[in-house]
Amino acid sequence: MPYFETMISNRSPYLIAMILTICVLWLPMIKAQNNSKTEIPPTWAVLKKAPDQNPLPNTQALTDTSDLSSKMIAGIDRFLLKQIELAKTKREENWKRDLSSHEAYAKSIAGKRKELAAILGMTDTIVEGRTSIIASAPRSNDRKFDIHEISWPVMDDMSGSGLLLAPRRSLLGIIIAIPDANQTAEDLVSSNTAAGAYAQQLVRSGFGVLIPTIINRDINQWTLSNREWAHRPSFELGRTLAGYELQKIIAIINIQYQNDKQLPLGIIGWGEGGRLALYAGALDPRINVTAVCGYFASRQNLWQEPADRNTFGLLNSFGDAQIASLIAPRTLIIENGKYPSYFYRANAKDGLESKEDAYTKLKGKPGMLVTPSKKEVQKQFDLAQSFVAGLKPTKPTFKLIESDDAVSEATLSAFIHSLDPKSTLAKQKQTLELPSRQHATQRHDQQLNEILRHNQRLLQLAYESRINYMKDVKTDSVENFEKSTIAYRKKFAEDVIGEYVIDLLPPNARSRKYEVGPKTVSYQVEMDVFPDVTAYGILTLPKDLKLDGSDKRPVVVTQHGLEGRPRHTTGEEKYKAYKSFSTHLAERGFITFAPQNPYVLFDRFRTLQFKSQSIGKTLFSIAVPQHQQITDWLTKQPYVDGKNIGFYGISYGGKSAMRIPALVTNYALSICSADFGEWVWKTAATDKRSLRYSYSNKGEYEIWEWNLGSTFNYAEMAHLICPRPFMVERGHFDGVQPDDRVAQEYAKIRYLYAAQLKIPERTRIEYILGPHAIHEQGTYDFLHQHLNWPKPKE
Repeated sequence: MPYFETMISNRSPYLIAMILTICVLWLPMIKAQNNSKTEIPPTWAVLKKAPDQNPLPNTQALTDTSDLSSKMIAGIDRFLLKQIELAKTKREENWKRDLSSHEAYAKSIAGKRKELAAILGMTDTIVEGRTSIIASAPRSNDRKFDIHEISWPVMDDMSGSGLLLAPRRSLLGIIIAIPDANQTAEDLVSSNTAAGAYAQQLVRSGFGVLIPTIINRDINQWTLSNREWAHRPSFELGRTLAGYELQKIIAIINIQYQNDKQLPLGIIGWGEGGRLALYAGALDPRINVTAVCGYFASRQNLWQEPADRNTFGLLNSFGDAQIASLIAPRTLIIENGKYPSYFYRANAKDGLESKEDAYTKLKGKPGMLVTPSKKEVQKQFDLAQSFVAGLKPTKPTFKLIESDDAVSEATLSAFIHSLDPKSTLAKQKQTLELPSRQHATQRHDQQLNEILRHNQRLLQLAYESRINYMKDVKTDSVENFEKSTIAYRKKFAEDVIGEYVIDLLPPNARSRKYEVGPKTVSYQVEMDVFPDVTAYGILTLPKDLKLDGSDKRPVVVTQHGLEGRPRHTTGEEKYKAYKSFSTHLAERGFITFAPQNPYVLFDRFRTLQFKSQSIGKTLFSIAVPQHQQITDWLTKQPYVDGKNIGFYGISYGGKSAMRIPALVTNYALSICSADFGEWVWKTAATDKRSLRYSYSNKGEYEIWEWNLGSTFNYAEMAHLICPRPFMVERGHFDGVQPDDRVAQEYAKIRYLYAAQLKIPERTRIEYILGPHAIHEQGTYDFLHQHLNWPKPKE
């Protein structure tokens, strides 16, 4: 079951308490049951394969004998790839460039600059300040330039740091040279590696060179790259690692501009540095010349790149060509040369022995950097040029330099010549002993820790941010409350979950009889949702149900957890945490439907999240319309009481219980089991104590959702379920979160229902002396009460 590996790996006291509880309370009961002559056989033992495969009335026969869950995931994958391609074809519809003059063009693209900064999370205020020299290398007559270790303020709790190379002559200009993620600042001064020592050539050519430190991709103690480790909580809090690094670059530009506004300013980088140079050039018009090396291509496969490059909704408005167009009318140089390579659990190079190994060995997202073909780079460059070819009075200078090297001399010559036509590139590169090299690791770690601490501060401030975000909710009456949450439901659908504006297909339901029990009969049901996208689940009916419409029953949609299948909830032996609740509820007179949600088949489903997020969507962008289709279909069945359909989900199904009923109003109530708590804390906390529970260092690498920190935690999601009944099922020894975090978040919901709206009977939390499991206690009473179905006689 989900979370058990977390508890075991951290030797959780909750796990120890759970084991003691099993020994003290459960084992005697099991022994008593074993000694009883009237022992009740478990559900899995009494469910039998159906003797026939006849379909339900009003459905077609389901004849597909393949794995319907795998088929569903494959269909979603095809759908998303088509949507990514569709985003490319529609991208230019989002742009309204005015090429009539440079001033008109700048005004016409100002909105796109703001949009790019927003999706990079560049929302924190940059402070004013000055650079500080931390240390300087001993002067040498042979070197002809000075080397200083510097730092500069960025925010009130974050700084930038790196090297400053100062020529001992009058400055021709200032250059910011950005390393790749596998380079130190010192490598740009003296190194024989790819893209090494080119900053030395630039300073010898008469330019001051600033080299910022960026976060590397070394693997840390959590078997994550440092960049993914920093990016995960940033993303949940509405920031990105690249956004932080860009703000450090802009901060040093601010300081330079205070000192001298006349000197020309250029920016250059290779690999990750090339990406940051492209973005900085697009965002800051004070940069006169931008040179991008080892980074320029179509971003259509953004989902394949390392996790730290994940940017929510980037591909709706931006490919590299569109970002390049923001640099016009200034100079842009693209080097079509050597690109860095990187693999993390990619191309079967991970050496994992099983799927479960990713939770304990390599916990990050599979990612790789692939060198694009020369033809692809040329195509993207031509596209960028086409966007601004008609710019008046003069078109911008965009240059493509062909090379087989990384940061070639041809590129460097064109770069400095664009800054100062009289400049000449120095050829000499000395091998230098750099005392600052011994500080490089410390400098990097300080930068990483500052980002982590800043995120933890944002996590604390997010509580107040969400209160401010929800300030327009009215609680003077239920009616006014419902009206005021309409706008928030729309924001949740569009900005957080991601909504496809696509009509549902006719369901074209197919079914076949699946299993028969003493009191139940079940059917596998499949239906269409979108082109390529299906919904699949198991419908379980009480045997005494009349299908002609004379006997309408409420429905409970029973949602499995991580890597679950619908059949796990009906009665498979090894999935004991589910307690066969789909079947047990049907034995109590309910109809149940156990859907297959998309979180199954490990990397296959997790990469769907990154495909989705590249176009501003999520896995729930698929799950929500699937549930809409399922519940729409259920309401049309003559034996279903369409006004009483409840949702009951465990673990990852509990995540669904917070998000899906918030948007699918066919659900009359929602029960969140074995998942509820302070979700934003669980996904963004990186302090030592919290890591016992936090996802930040775990193997569920798809879990982060853009900017939930400032918008919707679980209490805010529950606002979108309210005034419908809502319940939390909480086992004291569930390692998901500690009781105090669960209680704190639920207290907000209780206050809403009981104190503000005066409907206390519609919500409850049940604490149970048990683990991460369905407990079949108060939740069943809650379902009987609010779905208007009598309890069975004992």
